[in-house]
Formats: sequence, structure tokens, C-alpha cells
Amino acid sequence: MVRLFDYTKMPHRSILMIDARSFYASAHCALLGLDPRAAHLAVVGDPERSGSIVLAASIALKRDFGVSNVSRFFELPKDPRIQIVKAQMGKYIETSTKLTKILNQFAPYDSIFQYSIDEAWVDITGTEKLFGDKWTVARLIKDKIWKELTIPVAIGMGPNMLMAKLCLDIEAKKASENIAEWRYEELPDRLWPVPIKKMWGIGSRMERNLHRIGIRTVGHLANYDVNLLEKRFGIIGVQLYNHSWGIDLSEVKPNYDVAHKSYGNGITLLRDYSKPSEIKIVIQELCDEVTRRARKDGLMGKTIGLGIGYSDGVISGGGFSRSVSIDTPTYFEDEVYRICLQLFERYYEPGHDVRTVYVCLSNVCSDREVQLDFFSFRSRERKRNLSMAIDDIRERFGTTAILKASSYLDGGIAIERSRKIGGHYG
Repeated sequence: MVRLFDYTKMPHRSILMIDARSFYASAHCALLGLDPRAAHLAVVGDPERSGSIVLAASIALKRDFGVSNVSRFFELPKDPRIQIVKAQMGKYIETSTKLTKILNQFAPYDSIFQYSIDEAWVDITGTEKLFGDKWTVARLIKDKIWKELTIPVAIGMGPNMLMAKLCLDIEAKKASENIAEWRYEELPDRLWPVPIKKMWGIGSRMERNLHRIGIRTVGHLANYDVNLLEKRFGIIGVQLYNHSWGIDLSEVKPNYDVAHKSYGNGITLLRDYSKPSEIKIVIQELCDEVTRRARKDGLMGKTIGLGIGYSDGVISGGGFSRSVSIDTPTYFEDEVYRICLQLFERYYEPGHDVRTVYVCLSNVCSDREVQLDFFSFRSRERKRNLSMAIDDIRERFGTTAILKASSYLDGGIAIERSRKIGGHYG
């Protein structure tokens, strides 16, 4: 091995990445007083629908029945030991908040980065005199989370965020103690033999592209000519090359103040939508949600996108995703909807049933920076005041306090979505 990086100049921090194993299922087991390591429990988005997704399978259900989180409700084995429960997203969020508070007992909040509802990085550098070395701290965190929340966790450790994440996914989740540590000098033995598809940040498309040039393991990537990678993939190629050597200069910082770069809302419909009139109702309601979030942050967008996914069935899947940029940024629902309607009428193929719809507002800037022309200033100011007034009413009395009449038609989704958290019932 030819070492191309001087690891003595690289960050050597004590970073832990904590993963709550089978989080939704474990959290629900805790609510029911069950041991998530022994109970055969499946959390289903909507048990009334046979095609509903299994959001989480307990550790025992995965182990004993081979059930995965991407299974459908109807695919679950017919076994009396399996307990089916409906998702309670509100309760899971409460449990996640409690877990973060436990982490805060070992590190300040500005040294915690919440990656998702069930994963977080924690920088414990400098806490050795308070709690002991990193292995001691990892065991203390694991034991405390189990004692207070009955949630099993896995912990990966490394000198930076990338290596802690890779250690977690590749080794810690399978380790007997569910805790593992990676060091720079161990990468050729621990990371390089791993298939390229298991490398964090590499999806199926990139995997295929790398396979085409003979890169099938992380070791192949690490020993490839970085100049050729840059020529073929741009800056992403350089980044992947650095990652194969464990190089990551990012810092653990809280993500609550990260500014939005775009606003998007999408939905997988409960049934096939075949009537364009109904599809347009869904698009309009999503435009309403997207623009309301943008107004709350005081941001306007210049690029408006619409994604439509066709259903599987007689006509095989497919769809389109298109966007267009406008001259004057906006966060008004009617203006965003007008553009989405143009995209829909241009790219939608009549006869296709629709199952997924997505609306996005991007290329954002502060609403204070927008230059309005003299002739539209007053009308847009009245529109802004009206929109803000409606937002205020919805904030105080709920999102369904004011609705368009179309939301009460068969194609409307706003009322049903108001009963959910993160797309699932709370």
C-alpha cells in the first residue's frame, strides 16, 4: 500500500455515531412494556391497507422471520407470534427527543448532530477526565439508553464523522457488543475489502458507473488514479476517493440552524388517480404546503419543480420530473400552482394512472431581497398580507382551519394529511 495522505495532519477526534436499532419497533415495544430484542413486532403505516409499508420490524422479527423494513403488510408471515401495530409517530418523536437528552449528558448540544430520528453523531473529545475513554463513554451511553428508554443501540467510533458512520454500518451493528472503533491505519483491512455499494454515499447509479471502470471494492477506489476519477465524475470523484482513505474534514455541529436551500413536499397516494382534475387538486394542495413553509422562513424561490410518478399495473411505471425558473421569486401558492399546472399539462401523458406527486420550490432568497416592479407592488403586497393572515390562523387553529373547497372533493388529500406526522398517523 502506498500511503498518499499524512494521517498525522488529519483530525483525530473522538466521534461516536449512535444508531437506535429498529427504532420505530423498539420504541413501540417500550410503549407496550415488551423487550424489543425478543418481541416479534411490526410497525405498519396503515394496517387497514394490505399494501402498506412495514416501517420497522423488531430485532427478533428480522432475526427469526427475515422480515425487512421495506416489506409490505401482506408479505408478513401468518404467524400468531407476530404482533402488528399501527405507527404512532408522535410517540416515536418523543422517544427520539429523550434519547438526544441522554446524549446531552455526555456532550454539549453544540457537539451533537442529529442525522435522523434514530441516528446522531456525538463529539466527546476532551471529556476523558469526566467519563473515561471513548469505549467507556460508549458503554455508558448504551447502558443508560437501555435503562431509561429500553432502546438497544449500536455505536460506531472513529477520528471523524465519516469513519464513525462507516464503522457503525459495516461493523458495529454486527459486533457482539454492538460497539466498534476504526482508526486510520486499519482502513486497508477493515474498509477496503468492502463492496463499493456498501460505501456511504454511493447509490445504485454510481455503483454501476464505478463498476464500468473496474471499481468493485473500496480498495479498488482507493488505489485508482484520482485524476481520472475527477475527469470522469468531477468533484464527486475526488470526494469518493478521499472517503476511501477515511478523509473527512467536516465537524460535528448541531443542524437546527441550517438554512433551507429548497422546499419540497410529496405524497404516495392511497389509490391510483386517473382523472387529471383530481391530480390537479393534489398538486394544488402540495403547492399550498410548500409555499406556507417558505413564507414562514421568509424565503422565496425562483425554480419550481413538479414530479409525477405513474402507477405499476397495465401501464408499467414511469413518470416525469421537470422544473422551470421564473424571473421574479415567489412564495405564493397560486403562482407556484400555475407553473406546476403548465408542467403537468405539458409532460403528463393522458391515460396513465398517477400514484406519486411531488412539488418543489428551490433557488431561494430572502423575501426582503426581491425587487418588485411598480405596477405589481400593491397587488402582491395585498396577496402577501392575505397569505400571512391565513398562515397565522392555521398556525393557531390547525392546518385545516381554512381550506379550499376543492380539498373536500374526492381527490383532496389535505384533511387526511393533517392527521399525520411525517406521512404517518401520530
